[in-house]
Amino acid sequence: GTVGWRVKRCIELSAIISKKISANVEDSKRAAQLCKADLVSGMVGEFADLQGLMGKYYAKKQGEKDAVANAIAEHYSPKGPSDTCPYELVSIAVALTEKLDTLVSFFRIDEKPTGSKDPFALRRAALGVIRLIVENKLRVNLVEFIEKAHHLNTVSHAKQSSDGVTAFQAKVVNKDLMNFFADRLKVHLKEKGVRHDLITAVFALGGEDDLVRLLARVDALQTFLTTDNGENLLAGYKRATNILKAEEKKNGPILGEPSRGELPEEMLLYECLDNVSLPITEEIKKENFVEAMNFLAALRQYIDAYFDKVTVNSTDKDERQNRFRLLAKIRNTMNRVADFSKIEG
Repeated sequence: GTVGWRVKRCIELSAIISKKISANVEDSKRAAQLCKADLVSGMVGEFADLQGLMGKYYAKKQGEKDAVANAIAEHYSPKGPSDTCPYELVSIAVALTEKLDTLVSFFRIDEKPTGSKDPFALRRAALGVIRLIVENKLRVNLVEFIEKAHHLNTVSHAKQSSDGVTAFQAKVVNKDLMNFFADRLKVHLKEKGVRHDLITAVFALGGEDDLVRLLARVDALQTFLTTDNGENLLAGYKRATNILKAEEKKNGPILGEPSRGELPEEMLLYECLDNVSLPITEEIKKENFVEAMNFLAALRQYIDAYFDKVTVNSTDKDERQNRFRLLAKIRNTMNRVADFSKIEG
């Protein structure tokens, strides 16, 4: 389509985003309307690096507000990992808008980066979105913004052509784009010393598109796994899931709730799982991820004792099934915090 179509989409999307982050809606819409105007100027035609900056000067000359002029200058930012991130709300709204519209537009026509090739700098755009959200601690749902951008893009094209996009296609674009963001986030955090498998473990839970909350969860998980309790609990989890995998491969999923069992180690593990289940859920709701991990840590000694004293593969069919259910409860309880099966080691 044309830059004109794009600007119309950006005006609408910037209004949606600015409301969510408490930016001035009218200033955001005005900046979005003017942010591409300098592309037709002789100055930007001669010196392409001045795009945005010249827009700011032109906007100031015609009496636009400082917030609008600054947002025009910063709407391409951050341009890379070392570039400064905008921190004024109107600038953030317009910068997010520009990048999300770019990403959705290209993913919609299946023009994604392949291998080392990224002719439209989509990886840079995704990193820009991540940095804008994370560095400004914005509590927003990324999927919601992607869906809005996709809707505006579809409407924009439908008005100009017979291009029809089904709901299924929209879901595919949204899923592919969220996976793309997950990959970019892994790269970004790896450079900061965060393990990629921990990010995968949190993303694998599904439904987590608040990046600030996601990173808080990853941070708590990384800290927890450096402790003795964390290391041993992960080992116990792996042992439990390996047994379950072998059983489920032969006889299908383990269903149903376990009973207390007969042996003291079974009873104690059952009681501990029962005691920590609700507090873990409550702490996760409150975003107290460190506290949730602390409740998990209480399981460690009971899981260790269980594997030391209990023969899971009992000759008694009912007893064996109940012990499998208890292992499944360990897996389900721990997977509320993160998908521990994705964690290496």
